Amino acid sequence: MDNRNRDRGTIKWTSLMLPEHVEMIKQVWKEDERVEKPILDEQQLEEIGFKLQQSMSDHLPLEVTYHNGFDLSTMKVKVIKIDPYTQKVSFTEIKGEHRITLDFDKITDVYIV
Repeated sequence: MDNRNRDRGTIKWTSLMLPEHVEMIKQVWKEDERVEKPILDEQQLEEIGFKLQQSMSDHLPLEVTYHNGFDLSTMKVKVIKIDPYTQKVSFTEIKGEHRITLDFDKITDVYIV
């Protein structure tokens, strides 16, 4: 179905709907747009691990693409810590200086900037 048709239907009928119903419909449409996490092979996982290690040891900024549970997100970060026991990687954002921790299996791609 074309998005224009769905939007037109929403515009037409939302004045007759409760706000809760409008939110539920938006949530259903959002779930339709969900992106599945890509399956990485062993070579891709090793390459990601290598780039993370190189970034941490040489203090290089990275652009990390990760699956946030709904979609793929990208952020520019520096690696602080790689914990092999918990399979977590800690980063700081380059712009915001916020500390972020991701599970290694959520990371789908890494580029050294």
